[in-house]
Amino acid sequence: MLPAFILLLREGLEASLVVSILLAALHQMGKTREVRAVWIGVSLAVIGSVVGGVIIYSTVREYDDTTFQTIFETGTYAIAVVLLTTMTFWMQRHSRTLKKEITERASQAGSGFALGLLAFITVGREGLESAVFALAFAFQTSGILWLTGAALGVLAAVGLCWAIYRMGYRLDFRLFFRYMGALLLIFAAGLVADTIQNLQELGWVSFGNAHLWSTAHLLSEDSMVGDMLHSFIGYAQSPTVLQFSLYLLFLAVVGGYFLYLTRKPGGKPTAATQTVVPASRS
Repeated sequence: MLPAFILLLREGLEASLVVSILLAALHQMGKTREVRAVWIGVSLAVIGSVVGGVIIYSTVREYDDTTFQTIFETGTYAIAVVLLTTMTFWMQRHSRTLKKEITERASQAGSGFALGLLAFITVGREGLESAVFALAFAFQTSGILWLTGAALGVLAAVGLCWAIYRMGYRLDFRLFFRYMGALLLIFAAGLVADTIQNLQELGWVSFGNAHLWSTAHLLSEDSMVGDMLHSFIGYAQSPTVLQFSLYLLFLAVVGGYFLYLTRKPGGKPTAATQTVVPASRS
């Protein structure tokens, strides 16, 4: 539940921020008639992402406990690791310039269709990423808990973005995405371990298969706490040598590099490290 909440909070906030900045830019440029096109693009992107994710998940669930499902899960885990890692680094680099970039794109769009397409592509990208993450984490934990966490994350993201848009609330997005990024990289490390576990179960990786220990009698992955820890930090009741080694290696190399790049500079945050979406004048 917690991984779903944090993941959708981060993805939902990014998508909501883009839409808010785009709408604010249209108001400033006097293009209020194009607001409808933006909302149409956003709606189509959200609907397409949800429908696509449900169809894929339902189709795969028909192959429960089969080799095909294991292969599909493994591919989903691997893709999710790549997306989680790249988007975390990308957002941290662009957190300071997000408003400027979106405003420039809005000013270059010459028609309502172009603005709607911009909103569709931008939100659709976040929706596609969220759908992949949803599949990856849905395979790890119970559907009800995941859906609850995801729904709460989306609501929190929309609520926070509404406060920013309507009230001019100042938020240090560089700091926000730094903490969110660190948590998401922990999730990614867990997915790395799951990928290795599946590859070893499929027989595609035949080395490092010895189990280091077993804590099944203390905390089973099938228990509620074990399931939560498995989803959050990649807990495994009986990890293999390769599985545990790559888990630690990912955290040390990727996580360490991320913390190094995002280390807090000396002094207090300045206006350059804060993003403010102008409040609507309408």
